[in-house]
Amino acid sequence: MNTANTFLRDMTCGAAATLITLMFTMSFLSATAVPYGAHAHKTSIALQTQPGWFGQPEPAVLVD
Repeated sequence: MNTANTFLRDMTCGAAATLITLMFTMSFLSATAVPYGAHAHKTSIALQTQPGWFGQPEPAVLVD
């Protein structure tokens, strides 16, 4: 009897996990889908000429 209960519990949890995964997958696909014939908006990337997040643009000079 215990084996049957364990099997049914495992099957129920597996079915629920499969259903949840399927729902997340369909939600992601519908959110990121582009209708047939429509073009996705292309965004341009602004390039930064000097990397300001690394500090000084030139190497530091040690002074005695």
